Amino acid sequence: MRALIAAAGLFLVLLAAGTSGPPPGKGPDDPPARRAPEPPRVYLDTAPPSPAGRTVRLPAGGDLQEALDGARPGDTLVLEAGAVFRGPFTLPKKPGPGWVVIQSSAVGGDFPPPGQRVGPSHAGRMPKLEAASGSVIEAARGAHHYRFIGIEMRPRAGTFLYNLVLLGSSESWVAQQPHDIVFDRCYLHGDPRRGTRRGIALNSGSTAVVDSHLSDFKEAGADSQAIGGWNGAGPFKIVNNYLEGAGENVMFGGAPTAIDRMVPSDIEIRGNHFYKPLAWKSGDTAYQGTPWTIKNLFELKNARRVLVDGNLFENNWAAAQNGFAILLTVRTVMDSTPWAVVEDVTFAHNVIRRTGSGVNILGTDDGSPTRSGRARFMSIAHNLFLDVGEPGLGGAGILIQILDGAHGVTVEHNTALHRGSIIVADMTPSSGLVFRDNIVEHNEYGVFGSGKGTGLPALEHYFPGYVFRGNVIVGGDARLYPKDNYFPLSLAGVGFQSLRGGEYRLAGKSPYRGKATDGSDVGADLADLPGAGGAR
Repeated sequence: MRALIAAAGLFLVLLAAGTSGPPPGKGPDDPPARRAPEPPRVYLDTAPPSPAGRTVRLPAGGDLQEALDGARPGDTLVLEAGAVFRGPFTLPKKPGPGWVVIQSSAVGGDFPPPGQRVGPSHAGRMPKLEAASGSVIEAARGAHHYRFIGIEMRPRAGTFLYNLVLLGSSESWVAQQPHDIVFDRCYLHGDPRRGTRRGIALNSGSTAVVDSHLSDFKEAGADSQAIGGWNGAGPFKIVNNYLEGAGENVMFGGAPTAIDRMVPSDIEIRGNHFYKPLAWKSGDTAYQGTPWTIKNLFELKNARRVLVDGNLFENNWAAAQNGFAILLTVRTVMDSTPWAVVEDVTFAHNVIRRTGSGVNILGTDDGSPTRSGRARFMSIAHNLFLDVGEPGLGGAGILIQILDGAHGVTVEHNTALHRGSIIVADMTPSSGLVFRDNIVEHNEYGVFGSGKGTGLPALEHYFPGYVFRGNVIVGGDARLYPKDNYFPLSLAGVGFQSLRGGEYRLAGKSPYRGKATDGSDVGADLADLPGAGGAR
């Protein structure tokens, strides 16, 4: 990790800076210059703190709220593994920067060490926190420096909750927000029959979820998320988790903010498995009969400086939305947050498979009465897209849709097997597009612009100042596209190591080895991708 922000004073300075942004109302006719997206300015260090205070042991039947109220910074509360503690519980605000640790008695024994993801199989070694109303865990205004290790959190059986964990809600300025809170090797889940709307409401600062398992967050008739935040400044770390949500597995933005000019910022999302079970898919043999509201795997509606790296995104289909897995779509919530942006987003080294369509980018909120909100400066690089638009998933099999003035989008070194268009464009032109060194399938329409058709007319109208070079466009017609691209007749002509065996690296005899514009191989570098073509 590049930095550790733990001291509350520095934390508040950073968060105050993170909420600032350009004034609302900057028009689409004032495009910013092309540049690489800025990475997160802060990366949280989530190494376990050294014990500094008392160790307080709670057996089954112990009063956890009393222990939380009485804990001093530096204390460790050890909860008996397997015991049930009934809440709801509130994390009180305490003086000083020392951590209060709440952990299972199994930690330090045969419990998985830091860096190893836990799952339902570890539940027997976890104490259980549950509630029949409210939230299992709620943070008081300004509560800080709490770390949960090896804890199961759940609704009482047969209960629907809106938020399993509620970290902040309507705080009107940054200093009031909960901050410095970590969920480490925890198992959070909704009720398997009734669902739960949200696992963690991340309206806080300096918060991390690592090595954990979040599942069964689902609702019929409303959006649900494993993790969702809209009024939290960040920084946030979401690393090495299993994340299961029916609406959006993870989402930032999408609701009015109580803090003026709030933009969730400095977000690190790495090494996670985003997944929707086929038991939620109507028509599948595994379907269990409840029509949960299904939308997408990951969505940004208001966020800045976001790194999404090395994740596996799996299973998404057209239902309550049109089947895109990844949405980078700015939303001002009917101008209640006119400053909303989706900017400085790096989406790299991910595997996206079994989805109706790939990535949807919206440059301006088309639902905004004043056309405020902006999306800009995005890099989509070294990703592997598989089974995009496969039968039964719905959607159009589109790789990337770019709409309404998205500025500074770079798409490079991706490998994609998809059944629909490469790019679909519409509405206000999007300046500064770079599309290079990708392996894609042309299919019927290739690069398509509404009202302009395929190829050069679409590029010239919808992407002024574009760069389109070094791409392998399988089945495409060279006459329709700029020079310096390649057009094999079939996937067999690409020269993958084993197309049938799922080895998507270029073989030694591939004609596209070393033919990228930077001298490397065309397509994604698969060495570090999770789950396919170089699993780690």
